[in-house]
Amino acid sequence: MTRITVLTVGKIKEKYFTAGIEEYAKRLKRYCKLEIIEVADEKTPDKASEAEELQIKQKEGERLRKYIKEDAYVIALAIEGVQLDSVELSKKLEKLAISGESHIIFIIGGSLGLEKEILNRADFLLSFSKMTFPHQMMRMILLEQIYRGYRIMKGEPYHK
Repeated sequence: MTRITVLTVGKIKEKYFTAGIEEYAKRLKRYCKLEIIEVADEKTPDKASEAEELQIKQKEGERLRKYIKEDAYVIALAIEGVQLDSVELSKKLEKLAISGESHIIFIIGGSLGLEKEILNRADFLLSFSKMTFPHQMMRMILLEQIYRGYRIMKGEPYHK
């Protein structure tokens, strides 16, 4: 069974996101071993300079790197990444499993995104949209798409 880690910057604050995330985590137990790891986010001052933003991303990146295993396949969520539809994501997950990738790590950055070093380490950059989403919402959307991907892979019905 594939191990999926969702490595994310920041905590979930709203109960409705927590409920949705817990629901998809429960549903995913049939298909994979899911682990969610949160690292602390840095406070971003209003009108932060480019240097301050870089420093914030570096601090968050250091925290993330502690959990990135050398043998894992890393998918970083990034606006500049490749956009896949649900069927394509399902096929990607299936191909990774068939090729022997037993641990997939999805990384969701903080409000400023991910540092360059994390993006460079990633095996694949995935974009959900050119739009920016709050990391809390993105975590729920990502889990829903992983769940949908497994349902598609197994030929099980799932509403479109």
